[in-house]
Amino acid sequence: MEKSVFTQEYQVFLRLLRETRLQKGLTQVQLAERLGETQSWVSKWERGEHRLDIIELWKVCRAMEVSFVQFAEMLESTLSRQET
Repeated sequence: MEKSVFTQEYQVFLRLLRETRLQKGLTQVQLAERLGETQSWVSKWERGEHRLDIIELWKVCRAMEVSFVQFAEMLESTLSRQET
């Protein structure tokens, strides 16, 4: 099994995170400030250079004011549509 950062599903995950940030009207700088991180940290995980763990994802969702469960459901829906 290949590492998940190289899969199409992980690319969908990253795209969904970025789209969610943009829909919330947040720049990378603004999101980074909310997280107490740097803009480059946000950029690195959006490009797939840094893999988010589940706790980091939970914090990112909270910082974007999106429910972790809601984000997971959006990801599930998106990935399920691609399987068919």
